[in-house]
Amino acid sequence: MSLRLSTVILPYRRWHEGGRSSWTRAEQLGFHTAYTYDHLSWRSFRDGPWFGAVPTLTAAAAVTERLRLGTLVTSPNFRHPVTLAKELISLDDISGGRITLGIGAGGTGFDATALGQEPWTPRERADRFGEFLPLLDRLLTEDAVSYEGDFYSAHEARSIPGCVQRPRLPFAVAATGPRGLRLAAQYGQAWVTTGDPKLYENGTPEQSDRALRQQSDKLADACAAIGRDVGELNRVLLTGFTPDRSRPLESVDAFVDFAGRHRDLGFTELVVHWPIADSDFTADEKIFERIAMEAPAQLKD
Repeated sequence: MSLRLSTVILPYRRWHEGGRSSWTRAEQLGFHTAYTYDHLSWRSFRDGPWFGAVPTLTAAAAVTERLRLGTLVTSPNFRHPVTLAKELISLDDISGGRITLGIGAGGTGFDATALGQEPWTPRERADRFGEFLPLLDRLLTEDAVSYEGDFYSAHEARSIPGCVQRPRLPFAVAATGPRGLRLAAQYGQAWVTTGDPKLYENGTPEQSDRALRQQSDKLADACAAIGRDVGELNRVLLTGFTPDRSRPLESVDAFVDFAGRHRDLGFTELVVHWPIADSDFTADEKIFERIAMEAPAQLKD
């Protein structure tokens, strides 16, 4: 399989003041998928404009034709499976079956407390995710679902007509721990990682490669435990959070070297951040566009 190149467009610009143009340009540049973050606010963008993921993707679906679209990633922090399923079915219909749901257990950022709750511990997040994902899978594949769990309930929740994509839209499960990797193996059509966060500040690319290989091996073990071929899962690296940081976007050659290294680790899709001036995602837009147009051809098998 050739390495796919995708992008993530942060929803910080008003739609008619540059927001729309990023999505249409992503399609013109030939990106496989354009994702957006599904947060209520995020890091240094907290005190500035920030728009909702589902409305943004709905608008993007209306102005594109071929580009796949998705979240990277949705979490239980402020979502409920019943309402999320309805939104996803609608979004999949509007897009003509071009939606991928990136989904994970969530973290400790602003989303974790925006609804007034105390932040969940890592175990609590894992417990909730372990209930959220199987219920969401049912809601997207069954016409009517009733369920009573420890954290989530559904009472005759209707999901008609279901997704355009059958049996449902694909899940890209973000996970590095054993429980999350088991969920990825069971429910995922893709697995997402950002690498080992402990290596971001002081680690080396070589250490990051070893950590990614170890994560990938653990995913393979989780698949083997349930009799699934790990080769069925797309393996996605969201770039920008490894020790390489933004250096791969400094030139086409630098990116091809970085991408080839990670293709050799078994990754099938790399996601790069759309450039944002004066942020951690600063990059030369002309070089970024050259990478989008030229790098995939150099990375074909």
